[in-house]
Amino acid sequence: MRMDNDSALSEFILLGLPIRAEDQALYSVLILAMYLTTVLGNLLIILLIRLDSHLHTPMYFFLSHLAFTDISFSSVTAPKMLVNMLTHSKSIPYTGCVSQVYFFTVFASIDSFLLTSMAYDRYVAICHPLHYNIIMNLRLCVLLVVISWALSLTNALAHTLLLARLSHFRNNTIPHYFCDLSTLLKLSSSDTTINELVIFVLGNVVITLPFICILVSYGYIGVTILKTPSIKGIHKALSTCGSHLCVVSLYYGAIIGLYFVPSSNNTNDKDVIVAVMYTVVIPMLNPFIYSLRNRDMKRTLRNILSRTK
Repeated sequence: MRMDNDSALSEFILLGLPIRAEDQALYSVLILAMYLTTVLGNLLIILLIRLDSHLHTPMYFFLSHLAFTDISFSSVTAPKMLVNMLTHSKSIPYTGCVSQVYFFTVFASIDSFLLTSMAYDRYVAICHPLHYNIIMNLRLCVLLVVISWALSLTNALAHTLLLARLSHFRNNTIPHYFCDLSTLLKLSSSDTTINELVIFVLGNVVITLPFICILVSYGYIGVTILKTPSIKGIHKALSTCGSHLCVVSLYYGAIIGLYFVPSSNNTNDKDVIVAVMYTVVIPMLNPFIYSLRNRDMKRTLRNILSRTK
């Protein structure tokens, strides 16, 4: 749909997933199941951590915030996508689109900062075990979470305000299932130089810098393990860091595939598929990764179930 540069834009059209119309019902059931699993699984993690005093440690403090973030992150895109698939309506109001960009950016950024905080926690636990309780005190944990929220809200606000100043769009058709910031900039006929510069600068702050910090943390962890190589030490490190490493690999693997591997065209189906992994599949997998690989979580769940019986 072509638009006059001077026309007032009231809504966008989301093309949705690159699937056939006759498969919409099947995929909507699948996505609904994954979304419900995400919500219930992460709520279960929050509940277990809340109920068991043995889990009131820095690692589980960050994990509970990560679980809440995953619920919120998935809720930014999945419900609207399901509504559009079930009602066969592809429109989203302009204000709703801008709001989606804002909250998507907020929770994506918080995920990155929380994973970095968890990596630092694992670094202190393995490299400075005798000083762990002194370093990772409640004040520092709360401060890291507050800083994560503050930086994420600021980052999202900057992108949203710059997006809102773009008044002209060549068309209102978005080849995606949610309002992706980079796609919106491609549709705009306004000057997006400042937007792209801010994306580059803040992207390095929110994504690249935390990723480097995570790599450095695990570099020190690897050096510490190699200094005293033993089966027991390696097993302890794997049990301590294994779940976090899995989540980090999935999270940054999806980001690299989505934003750093160039597409052949603006409507490449690969971008949409990777985005589904990033926004729906990974938040669903996190509870399984942390619960199935974690003896404390499984013990707490067994205790609660036995008390219920």
